[in-house]
Amino acid sequence: MTQAPTPTAETVRRLARSLLPGEAGLDVAPAAEGAGHSTWWVGTRHVLRLATDRDASARQRRELRLRALVRPHAAAAVPTSVAHGEWAAGLGYTLDTRLPGTTVEEPDISAVGEADLAALLTGLREVPVRQIEALGVPRLPPRPLEALRAAAVSAAARLAEADEFDPTRLAQLTAPAARQLVPQPGAAVLVHHNLGGDHLVVSGDGRVRGVLGWTDAVIGDPAEDIASLAVAVGAPTAVRAATLAGYGARPCLRGLWLARCDTLTRLADGLDGRDPTPPPVLRARLRRAWEAIMLERLTELPDDETP
Repeated sequence: MTQAPTPTAETVRRLARSLLPGEAGLDVAPAAEGAGHSTWWVGTRHVLRLATDRDASARQRRELRLRALVRPHAAAAVPTSVAHGEWAAGLGYTLDTRLPGTTVEEPDISAVGEADLAALLTGLREVPVRQIEALGVPRLPPRPLEALRAAAVSAAARLAEADEFDPTRLAQLTAPAARQLVPQPGAAVLVHHNLGGDHLVVSGDGRVRGVLGWTDAVIGDPAEDIASLAVAVGAPTAVRAATLAGYGARPCLRGLWLARCDTLTRLADGLDGRDPTPPPVLRARLRRAWEAIMLERLTELPDDETP
């Protein structure tokens, strides 16, 4: 098997000059490394993403079509590709416009920014599922809360030994609640599946101006995006945004479960060397996901609640 080439600054510079011939003296710099692609700043107005394997190339092509489908619904800006093609045999690229704003690990979201997140969640739910399926976006079944709870109990015990977490807080995650929070039939929607701070473009006034990183989008459980937001911006902000978007108690509480179980297991993995994310970052994510909300006092969910 031929090894895929590794993109270099000179590779990016030559490609950028060919795509933007009218712009002299283009500076290029690596922006971030991610699974399956290499991301570079090109000047001050563009971002070049290079797929480094064929699977990533296929997902990138699908992402371009998905972004066009999402754009009328998303409320926040979605990157626009000004050029796309192959930078090496079978390996794709897309040159995108750079959205104004910043991406940070813990974005400072204002009250109006919460409304922006609500509009985003509303828009994702409004994209027709049949059109999403036609693009080849995969379906992902809901994750079983009982299995996540078991993993979280084990992780909490490990964290308690390291004086990182009080395991009595797991009393909120009960077996009856796990059964009660199973998604209702027909609840699947377009899920971004990675609404972390590095994919939320936020302006200085706390508004959410854009959303990046649509490669991993799926058709599935909307609680996954609520969970991502809880980890990125805190549980209260995530739940307020989801409630404004019309989601009821079940998906909101389910989203909290997902976020809390995930952050426990990831911090435990980080302390044991199985997660490369720095422990301070994992601790901050756990803290945000475990922030208390009033909705947790709810003990019974109506059987006919709208998902």
